[in-house]
Amino acid sequence: MNPPNGFDVSRRGVVLGTAATGAVSALGVSPVYAQAATPASAASVSAPVTARVSVTVNGEARALELDTRTTLLDALREHLHLTGSKKGCDHGQCGACTVIVDGRRINSCLSLAVMHEGASVTTIEGLGGPDNLHPLQAAFVKHDGYQCGYCTPGQICSAVAMLDEVKAGLPSHVSDDLLAAPELDGAELRERMSGNICRCGAYSNIAEAITEVAGRKA
Repeated sequence: MNPPNGFDVSRRGVVLGTAATGAVSALGVSPVYAQAATPASAASVSAPVTARVSVTVNGEARALELDTRTTLLDALREHLHLTGSKKGCDHGQCGACTVIVDGRRINSCLSLAVMHEGASVTTIEGLGGPDNLHPLQAAFVKHDGYQCGYCTPGQICSAVAMLDEVKAGLPSHVSDDLLAAPELDGAELRERMSGNICRCGAYSNIAEAITEVAGRKA
């Protein structure tokens, strides 16, 4: 059913509007006064410096004109509308924003988009969809490796890159022999996935899903 009088508010719009109002209130300034003061103060604010950034995202070439302060996460979410990658702590501590860049997993909230000119970026959307799930996505469903699901995109992207690291023979901080091929036992898995936090506590199910795909017993 269409909203009355053409009034259409999305959940995302409500969240953004609430955040803006809260920011003004936190400064002790009424929204009305802040609105009235904007024209006078705007003259003292310099225009942002922008740069053209060309990246390949999920196999598709994309070119963006971005403020040079834009993080890779914001470029993906706000400019390319790939909202699968989540903004959790925005400090690189929770791993919800994890994406794969040129085969390596990174916290996209801590990385500027302009740093990745010419890079290949894979987000959760690029791993698979409902009709063609990546093996790790299917394993997370099978083992119920999520509750609220907010951390799940980062968990899966991190696990995909982590399994490639193991396959390539890269050691971790808990590897007993730095020259031997790593075995993905329980300690190795926990260490390698320690940068991804699940506030719901679904760690045992996540470990089972990853272990199944790895073909090893944790």
